Amino acid sequence: MTEARVVAAIQARTGSSRLPGKVLRPLAGRPVLEWMVRAARASDGVDEIIIATSTASGDDAVASLGERLGVRVVRGSEDDVLSRFVLARAETGADALVRLTADCPLADPALISSVVAVWRSDPSLDYVATTLVRTLPRGLDVELVSKAALAEADREAEDYHRTHVTSYLYAGPRQFRTMGLVVAPPANDLRVTLDTAEDAATLDAIVTELGDRPPAWREVVELLRSRPDIVGINADVRQKSLADG
Repeated sequence: MTEARVVAAIQARTGSSRLPGKVLRPLAGRPVLEWMVRAARASDGVDEIIIATSTASGDDAVASLGERLGVRVVRGSEDDVLSRFVLARAETGADALVRLTADCPLADPALISSVVAVWRSDPSLDYVATTLVRTLPRGLDVELVSKAALAEADREAEDYHRTHVTSYLYAGPRQFRTMGLVVAPPANDLRVTLDTAEDAATLDAIVTELGDRPPAWREVVELLRSRPDIVGINADVRQKSLADG
């Protein structure tokens, strides 16, 4: 029996209402998107990486960076991000896609590996994620969706569920087979994603301390628990709701 094929799909585009071009912003000298590619490459159980960007002309630079990094690129709708993931799955023949977002450059390869390992141990699961019960800092999210569940979401999901790709699987009208990973003690009060100028300053400060490498999530948490000055940089930033897009 052929082993299931798992592909990490990184969604990336330059359009952003709060911080345009954020996925190409330098962090310790390399684009934020490259940080995510590097983390995915360092994870176990991922057979290929693909960047899912849009056909908008502004995303030509995203596609070019992907090519320079030796990563396959698929381009589709700017707003219907779910359809981009459907294209990525068809392009790669994946049995499951790991959803990663380019604005989360501190992704921990061990977390990606753990999510993939859980699904490989039970491929009947539709969705495995670190976000079903959020205990990690925002910005260390890892999600995996099976081929069948992605197809069902594509057939049925509407409105903002198409923007958020996976939200139909955990917040839609029907139930899927899901499993969540949690950590203790919880650190979901912390924020290391990139959506505003304050977030960018926070990430710069973290990388100055931890260096130019994919950090372990515990390192990030331990640093931030010891440095309230860094936490305070983006403490007032509020995450958009699902319906906000």
